[in-house]
Amino acid sequence: IQTGEYAKRFIAEGATNYSSMTAYRRLNAAHPIEQVGAELREMMPWITANRLVDKDKN
Repeated sequence: IQTGEYAKRFIAEGATNYSSMTAYRRLNAAHPIEQVGAELREMMPWITANRLVDKDKN
């Protein structure tokens, strides 16, 4: 980060519609811990009432 290399790679990846970042997000979303977490959050309605970001809308 201090050398600016991260920012350069991030900007360059933006030209390809963030293919690596999108792939990492897809892999993380498919991880079993995320699926279990989603099921648990569905069982707790008070959590969705106070949600800052609604993933269904965004």
